[in-house]
Amino acid sequence: MEKIELINTLPAVFAGRDPVPSDVWQCDLTIERGQHYLIVAESGTGKSSLCAYLYGYRVDYSGTMRFDGRDIRSLSVAEWCQVRQRHIAYLPQEMRLFPELTALENVQLKNRLTGHKSEREILDWFEALGIPDKVNSPVAKLSIGQQQRVAIIRTLCQPADFILLDEPVSHLDDTNNRIVADMVQAEAARQGAGIIATSVGNHLQLNEFTVKSL
Repeated sequence: MEKIELINTLPAVFAGRDPVPSDVWQCDLTIERGQHYLIVAESGTGKSSLCAYLYGYRVDYSGTMRFDGRDIRSLSVAEWCQVRQRHIAYLPQEMRLFPELTALENVQLKNRLTGHKSEREILDWFEALGIPDKVNSPVAKLSIGQQQRVAIIRTLCQPADFILLDEPVSHLDDTNNRIVADMVQAEAARQGAGIIATSVGNHLQLNEFTVKSL
């Protein structure tokens, strides 16, 4: 996948309201593979909705969204499965970890499907993020910040043309933010992937990015 296009798109919940200044809604926007984008938004302006639309979880919007020129509403279930396995790596804001499984088991669930990373690479990420001692701990016993780091590792365990991150560092301090940013940028560079990250304040510290507002 080389590009994502939004054409006059608007969440259904905003229909009929006075237009809100935005670089995304009710605009023509092209997101290109290999580029970095930061979507800055206040709460309630649709950043998580945007991520859900791009991942095929929701369709309650007007306008058009396209992957390489194809309207995403026309994708079959099988095609969406391919998008999620091979083209878009997604970190939702709520993380969606399994609390009864260990941190490593949560990551392995993804990696066994993709075979994308070695166990050594995964354990090195746990080390880099300061949680090597949490590998075998149930996620339910981890802090929110620790859970967010586990979810980020899981997200990166797949091939992708775009890495889609909804508030990826909202629970992290500056040090871990920088480490996560370096990890994400390195993985994106290795795959030639684009990065799309959202933020309400504490944003991913990418070296270069195009800022869009909701």
